[in-house]
Amino acid sequence: MSMKFAKRGTAREVETSGVFAPKFDDSGLIPAIAQDATSGEVIMFAFMNTTALEKTISTGIAHYWSRSRSKLWLKGETSGEMQKVVEIRTDCDQDVVLIKVEVQGRGATCHTGKRACFYRKVDTDCEHSDTAPALIDIGGEALFDPKVVYKKQ
Repeated sequence: MSMKFAKRGTAREVETSGVFAPKFDDSGLIPAIAQDATSGEVIMFAFMNTTALEKTISTGIAHYWSRSRSKLWLKGETSGEMQKVVEIRTDCDQDVVLIKVEVQGRGATCHTGKRACFYRKVDTDCEHSDTAPALIDIGGEALFDPKVVYKKQ
């Protein structure tokens, strides 16, 4: 059975009602931020289409839409790093979802094997305006080897 989301009303209705009426973009996608439910760390950003959002709500496991592969993506299907949904929130105008998750498996979210996709910070202390800022790895060691998990050569 397919879940139906509410039809969007006026801005005021969207912002104040108790009805979930997500706003998908012209490509049928909505941005989805995954956050560790315990630590509050933002661990991933992806997109969802209607099916991904429906499956996430109905199964309690995060599903996304892979733009690069043009297909539904069950997070952790290959790696075992599933995202168990603890809570789903939306912003004021319902055009973004925040998914609080517990990462199953080894606790890695990123396809690189790191805990979170946001494992590098931009060096804003650089004084060289003629060069690109450096990236500083703050993500620690990889929790799995992507070559082994994804069988890449």
